[in-house]
Amino acid sequence: MALQCGIIGITGSGKTTLFNCLSNAKAQAGAFSGKANMGVIQVPDNRLYDLEKLQPTEKIVHATVAIVDIPGLVRGSHSENAGNQFLAEIRNTDALIHVVRCFDDPTVPHPDGSVNPVRDIENVELELQARDLESVEKKIVRLEKMMKGGDKDAKRGIEVMHLYKSHFESFKPARTIELSEQDKRFAYDMFLLSEKPVLYVANVEASAASNGNKYTEKLEEYLKTQGADLLIIAGKVEAEIAELESEEDRKMFLEDAGLFEPGVNKLVRSAFFLLNLQTFFTVGPKEIHAWTIHKGMTAPQAAGVIHSDLERGFIRAEVMKYNDFITLKTEQACKEKGKLFVEGKNYIIDDGDILHIRFNV
Repeated sequence: MALQCGIIGITGSGKTTLFNCLSNAKAQAGAFSGKANMGVIQVPDNRLYDLEKLQPTEKIVHATVAIVDIPGLVRGSHSENAGNQFLAEIRNTDALIHVVRCFDDPTVPHPDGSVNPVRDIENVELELQARDLESVEKKIVRLEKMMKGGDKDAKRGIEVMHLYKSHFESFKPARTIELSEQDKRFAYDMFLLSEKPVLYVANVEASAASNGNKYTEKLEEYLKTQGADLLIIAGKVEAEIAELESEEDRKMFLEDAGLFEPGVNKLVRSAFFLLNLQTFFTVGPKEIHAWTIHKGMTAPQAAGVIHSDLERGFIRAEVMKYNDFITLKTEQACKEKGKLFVEGKNYIIDDGDILHIRFNV
């Protein structure tokens, strides 16, 4: 699915290093090109390899998410041409990974002269809110014209826009405003930047990879008040792990760093969750494929992700639950135990469902 997760953060936070680890790209860290780096990340999922043990296959295909490394934001970006481009890149994403600098390194100067993760988050959020405030003010002008033209709905729209305006002027992001969906519809066409879901990533030095440091402690306290999640990752460690080709070497490296798995694996899974996505599988001797869908999708919609013909000519879906198949070992055993279900057009896909689509076009 064409879904994008944007990586944001101040210059020098280490976000491009993490982007390279996630996407196996070779974007130049520390370089200022003014352009976003684009990549595709595979979602780590050991279930694919468990399925392969029961159904040998020629190919394994992971679920993927597109990822965009957006150039570092600086204070005042919303009022500058370069900043306009960065903020436009953010507008095109579905969710944000905000990389926060939580390490000291005299060779990488901090734009503000000192490391302060809470201040850095607030500065970036301020830029997003400032752009959103501009959008709201423009929307108020449009609605006022519509109201004069006799649009009865415009009056409530103006009232809602003033609620947003007050919210931004109190330095709060759109994602925390408490409004009914009926009222929020007035903001749908604005694609507010500060409304996007955010996952915060504390980028720390190697020695803090497993337990964090004084900066992450302050950051965790702050994010509790925001109701937001935090992952702790050592960017330089992740970069070194990504360079290792042998699985054994990676395992030894992780053990030395006090880690069970690469931090970027947790980051990818968290990004997948942040985008409200889940996975279903198709299993066969040619390939075992993890397919990405939004939570709540029906069987025909899931079939359409594989191919539009499957949705158009959908008849039914034969469904096995992942845990049932792993436990019973074969499709025949699932049939005999009543664990192979025939589902129609209204069936809502569960994460891990194994599907065989019957269709006719």
